[in-house]
Amino acid sequence: MRFIGIDPSTKTGFVALDPDGNVLRAKEITGIGDKDPKRMRTMIVDIVQHIQKGDAISIEGFGYASQQAVQNGGIGWGIRMALEGRSYQYTEVAPNALKKFVNVTGWTGEPGNKKRLSSKEKKTAVMRAVADHFGFTHKSDNVVDAYVLAQISRCIALNLSDLEPYQQEVIGTILSPPKPKNKRKAR
Repeated sequence: MRFIGIDPSTKTGFVALDPDGNVLRAKEITGIGDKDPKRMRTMIVDIVQHIQKGDAISIEGFGYASQQAVQNGGIGWGIRMALEGRSYQYTEVAPNALKKFVNVTGWTGEPGNKKRLSSKEKKTAVMRAVADHFGFTHKSDNVVDAYVLAQISRCIALNLSDLEPYQQEVIGTILSPPKPKNKRKAR
């Protein structure tokens, strides 16, 4: 069994781990050329060619504040449709859950004097946290995110329990998501 992490973006991160957490494949996938839809289509084909029957797959959920939301949405949905078309099951992991799994909150500073991290600062904080937690480094933040997603797949599939409390909380939320609050009031 392999554990797969996919971070969909214009440069998609892909990581495959073995049961012991060793990296089998870590790659940034960009597709062919620079003209869409060919680039996006070839990227999705490349990703799916790396998947094998029996893989446990986690894919990062959609980020709502992305500057490239439409393009990333197309790539994200394209990957999901390609996986579904081949009957591959996958687990959706919210972007904040990915960060929380390595204890990154998106804030810096002491209580009462906190500052929100910029997008670039968050990426750097996640890359540093992944190196500290797992000893994994890569030049691409997309591949680093995919690595965290692969680790989440591994923890879920192997039912690992030797996790930090914040990691246990992330896994618990993925396996038993909170029920949405009904904001609509009855008349």
